[in-house]
Amino acid sequence: MDVLTSPVTLSLLTGLGCGFCLCLLLRGRGARPGSATGGSSGDPSAEGARGAGDSAEVMSEGGEWKLVLVVRSDLKMGKGKVAAQCAHAAVSAFRQAGARHADALRHWELGGQAKVVTRVPDEAGLAELLAHARALGLPVSLVRDAGRTQVAPGTCTVLGVGPGPAGAVDRVTGHLKLY
Repeated sequence: MDVLTSPVTLSLLTGLGCGFCLCLLLRGRGARPGSATGGSSGDPSAEGARGAGDSAEVMSEGGEWKLVLVVRSDLKMGKGKVAAQCAHAAVSAFRQAGARHADALRHWELGGQAKVVTRVPDEAGLAELLAHARALGLPVSLVRDAGRTQVAPGTCTVLGVGPGPAGAVDRVTGHLKLY
C-alpha cells in the first residue's frame, strides 16, 4: 500500500486540511476591521444558538474563552470522520458566534481560539448538554451528518459549546473526558 493512500495518512491530511482552512477563516475574519460583528446566518445542517439577548449574564463573564467540541463515542466513527465532524462543528460555531454573539467571538479570537474535544456516551447525553448550554445562553452548534459514509442521515454526531467564557462552558462540559 502506498504511503500517500494509507488510511492513517489520509486521516492526518484531512484533519490538517480542515484545521488549516479553519485557521485561515479565523485569521481572515479577525484581520478585517469590524468583521467580528458581521457573519452569516448559520449553517443549515447545524442547529443554531439562541439570540444574543439570552446570553447577557453568561457572556459578560471575563477571563479565558473557549470552544468545546463534544463527540458521541457510541457511533464508533473513524478518526477522519471525527476530525471532519469536529471541523463542521467548529466552523458552524464560528458562524453562529459571528452572527449572534459578536463579543464572544471577539474575545475568543483575541484569546487564541482555544478548542477542546471531549466525548459523551450517547445521543441522550448530547441532548442533555445541548439543553444545559442553551439554558445558560451559550452559543451552540449541533452537527447532523448527511449520511454519506459511516452513519445514518440526520445522526447527531458532534455538539459545539461556545465560544464562550471558560467558566460558563465548563459548567456544561467540565465533567466530560477528553476524546
